[in-house]
Amino acid sequence: MPISMNIPAPEFTLEDENGTRHSIKDYKGKTVLLYFYPKDDTPGCTTEACNFRDDYSSFEKAGVTILGVSPDSVKAHKKFKEKYHLPFTLLADEGHTVCEQYGVWGHKKMMGKEYDGVFRTSFLIDKDGIIKKVYENVKPAEHSADVIHDVNE
Repeated sequence: MPISMNIPAPEFTLEDENGTRHSIKDYKGKTVLLYFYPKDDTPGCTTEACNFRDDYSSFEKAGVTILGVSPDSVKAHKKFKEKYHLPFTLLADEGHTVCEQYGVWGHKKMMGKEYDGVFRTSFLIDKDGIIKKVYENVKPAEHSADVIHDVNE
C-alpha cells in the first residue's frame, strides 16, 4: 500500500537516464509528479509516458516537473527516452529501494503468473515536499489528463 498524503515525500537519490544523480530535495520549491511504472518500452508504460510527453506543455504551464521511476537500468531508460522522445527525467531504481520506500513494490499476478513488481502509482508533491495526492491503480491512457485536471483546479 502506498504511503499516504499530507506527509513529506521520502528522501531518495537515484540516477537518471544519463547517470546524473537526482534527489527529491533538489526539487523543493517545485511541484513534482513522481510517477512509478513497471517497465520501459512495454505497452502500458509506453502509453503512459507518451501521454505525459504529448501533454508536457500543459505540465510546464502548470509548473509541474515530471519524474518517472522504474526498476529498469540507466541504459534501458536512455533507450526508452530516446525512442519515444520523452522530455522528462527517468530515474533508475534497480534495487527497487525507492519503490519499496513509497510502498509501490509488491506481489502481483498477471495471466496466471505471480511475481514481485511495481504498482503503477503516482504522487503529486507540492513545493514544500509534501505529498498532496496519491494516484493508485493508474490507467495509463487517462493518467496524464487526470493529473493536469487536478493541478489546474
